[in-house]
Amino acid sequence: MWKELRELFAFEIASGGQVSIVNRLDRETSGLVLVAKTSTAARRFGLLMQQQRVKKEYLAIVWGWPEWEHYFVDARLCRQGKHQNSVIWLKQMIHPSGAPAQTEFHVERRFIRSNGMARPPGPLLGNAPDAEKFSLIRAVPRTGRTHQIRVHLSAIGHPIVGDKIYGPDERLYLQFIESGWTPELKQRLLLPRHALHSAKLAIEGEREWASPLPSDLAQFIS
Repeated sequence: MWKELRELFAFEIASGGQVSIVNRLDRETSGLVLVAKTSTAARRFGLLMQQQRVKKEYLAIVWGWPEWEHYFVDARLCRQGKHQNSVIWLKQMIHPSGAPAQTEFHVERRFIRSNGMARPPGPLLGNAPDAEKFSLIRAVPRTGRTHQIRVHLSAIGHPIVGDKIYGPDERLYLQFIESGWTPELKQRLLLPRHALHSAKLAIEGEREWASPLPSDLAQFIS
């Protein structure tokens, strides 16, 4: 993305401009990224983020049907390797000595996938042996910790579909690094990337931007 930005704003950069990425996303997360074209704009947006005036919302497809409609998670996060052996350096965990992390979750939709097709809940379909239950969740992070939404959803029993680190088995991430996307990984993860999308960015009292689900995630739920 940085390479594309430098090409897109080549004139501004050549004229002394400073292109800065204001909010960062995990590598596999899709959605909105705010970019400043000048150092003045970057400082302004950075200050707004420190003041928590930049609001974010994400959409995530998770395994299972939550028993709640709204859920608030307040659980500190820390790098797992600081407290126990971890083969993935960046992996985070919930730990009392970690940094404060808070996420608000809302259920947008519950659905069933049977034979690879998504359908609304129904008593007959729900009893089918090959039916899988999933939900579309809206996540509103109150803090901005690394992997926060992914860790919190996994901790409450609804990991994100396609998540190689916080999903069914972290060894799938190592397998993916070694061999790439394989039929075995597809069977376990269903999607080649985690189903997390940055859907809304808003500057309090000024303006907001929205991004619908991209085609791969929209296809999964429809």
